[in-house]
Amino acid sequence: MGGFAESVRERVRAARAAVAEARAADDAYATAVAEDELDDAIRMALGVGVDPDAEPDGSGATPDSGGTPGAGTGPDSGGAA
Repeated sequence: MGGFAESVRERVRAARAAVAEARAADDAYATAVAEDELDDAIRMALGVGVDPDAEPDGSGATPDSGGTPGAGTGPDSGGAA
């Protein structure tokens, strides 16, 4: 499942980057859209048994992984609840 798992993790990384860019631009709409994509990417990864934070070699979370799955959403983050 190596190539598939890495593709799933790349989708999560790209979504996290989009959230960060939208927040940096202070664009509420783009932030909401990016957070929805991130939530969907994480949900899909977990649904197919892929750890979205694992290194390509499967060694675990990366230091710049953006925190816990779903981080950046909820009432305290300015994102959708």
